[in-house]
Amino acid sequence: MGNLFGRKRRSRVTEQDRAVLQLKQQRDKLRQYQKRLSLGLERERALARQLLKDGKKEKAMLLLKKKRYQEQLLDKTENQISNLERMVQDIEFTQIEMKVIEGLKIGNECLNKMHQVMSIEEVERIIGETQDAVEYQRQIDELLAGSLTEEDEDAILEELNTITQEQLELPEVPSEPLPEKIPEASPVKNRPKPELVAAS
Repeated sequence: MGNLFGRKRRSRVTEQDRAVLQLKQQRDKLRQYQKRLSLGLERERALARQLLKDGKKEKAMLLLKKKRYQEQLLDKTENQISNLERMVQDIEFTQIEMKVIEGLKIGNECLNKMHQVMSIEEVERIIGETQDAVEYQRQIDELLAGSLTEEDEDAILEELNTITQEQLELPEVPSEPLPEKIPEASPVKNRPKPELVAAS
């Protein structure tokens, strides 16, 4: 009673489903007919043997002709069943293809809508902004970490080499001959030697 005042539900059974059902029903009827023919052929063959034993050759011959005709019907029935099964498979495969095409159509419409929202210019602008933001963040990170640029590091290495060269300069060698004996009375103060820093 609930459906009396409600809307009719739309059937989920399509025309293709009905066609497949009818084809399968027809196939099943042909298979039943085929079984009846097969059973009849076996009976008639046994009957023809019996007639030959009884000496009724003409009746046996007539019965074998009938049997031959039924065998031909059996072959035709087998061909019809094969055609029906092929038709069912074709319809079912076409239904699958239709669903795939419908899915592709929906996907294509969705992609087109997405492309309308984001044009190539918009994407290029966003990528440019992103690259600018990444570069800005890198600069902030360098300032916070105290890291130096490559140019700064090159300048520091050059300065280090200059200082090292200055420290390695030796005093001039005296031109006068050295005294043979060093006086013991005046102790020589040891100066600390400057540390050498290896250039990296």
